[in-house]
Amino acid sequence: MKKIFVLLVLLLSACNLPSAPNAEPPLPTAYIDPSYPTVEAAPVSAVQAANGIEARVNRAWRDGKEVHIEVCYTLLDTSDWSVWSASLQYTGGAAVDFGSTMLSLREAAEGQSGLRCDDLSFFNIPPDADLSAAVITIDAIAAPPRAEEYCSIYMPKIQQTLNERGIAIQLACVDSAGVQVMQIVSKPDSMSQEEAERIVYSDEFYTVKGPWSFAVNLGQ
Repeated sequence: MKKIFVLLVLLLSACNLPSAPNAEPPLPTAYIDPSYPTVEAAPVSAVQAANGIEARVNRAWRDGKEVHIEVCYTLLDTSDWSVWSASLQYTGGAAVDFGSTMLSLREAAEGQSGLRCDDLSFFNIPPDADLSAAVITIDAIAAPPRAEEYCSIYMPKIQQTLNERGIAIQLACVDSAGVQVMQIVSKPDSMSQEEAERIVYSDEFYTVKGPWSFAVNLGQ
């Protein structure tokens, strides 16, 4: 009887032993398709100038499905200038969809132009795209004005352009809640308000057109 009791105690003790913790499954690692290459190159033509703006590409690189360029350009004034339109041309294809991230900004000082540097990213580039003779073009740089800047900066330029083109639209600045805002005060009867606003608020009045083109070799 004593042997049976001892055996039961041993069995119960074994049941109460803490079990070893379950091993955690390893975290999955990101899969990088080797068919998407990574290549970096210096541009063939590093500096371009057009319409008073000088643009310089420091480097260009291909990273997976994206092509990047690090571009710096001089600023005409203290407005919020940025790349407005750009494209990537390569053998057998092109890309016009891009994103822009500001890397640095130097304000103008003591007769020295301001300078902004951006990382431009072109998306969804095929892995077999031939980028050995690629051309990256910045078509326009723009500074979309704030509402109050139309009166303080842009209205004289817009009115002068309208007069030179023989467009009978008259502009004026009026007070709105303590802020001077530009308004259309007269227009031809045959012109709708929407059409007049489309002319007056066209991006041509705050856009500087290039092109600034840079040839790069990012491989085949």
